[in-house]
Amino acid sequence: MRKRNLLLTLTFALVSAITFAQEKASPARVAKGEAGASSITIQYSAPAVKGRVVWGNLVPIGQVWRAGADEATKFTTEKDILIEGKRLPAGTYSFFIIPNEYQSTFIFNKVADQWGAFNYDATKDQLRVNAYAGQAASFEEHLVYEVKPDRLEVRWEYGKAEVKIQPAM
Repeated sequence: MRKRNLLLTLTFALVSAITFAQEKASPARVAKGEAGASSITIQYSAPAVKGRVVWGNLVPIGQVWRAGADEATKFTTEKDILIEGKRLPAGTYSFFIIPNEYQSTFIFNKVADQWGAFNYDATKDQLRVNAYAGQAASFEEHLVYEVKPDRLEVRWEYGKAEVKIQPAM
């Protein structure tokens, strides 16, 4: 009887944990790919639009944004790469965006483990680059990162921003 009760309790706890993970408002996601002759991994929490206006409302224009939800987004490159022609050494960085209408700023910060942008310190930036920002081809309910052979794309709602990535020489 004790074993049966223990088994039922453990099963209930497991089902509850799985259900909670599935219902998380901003699920954890990982984007991986090869770009600039390097393996790149982006770890982020993907918030949903949920009928809200994202750009200029939920995410203020012209201010540092954590580029996701919850913890700051993490960007890892296994080799040195060039982003918009500027060198980013191999390593793991927190990743932030300053969104603007036509050109946003992508920020790679040396402090990889941060909660949101609350303690963001610009003096710890490894690299800042301008990113082309414009309209996405289609609506994205959840924030999406995509690593392509020659660029990094960020898409959410109807917005999209991207930067070119090349091998470092």
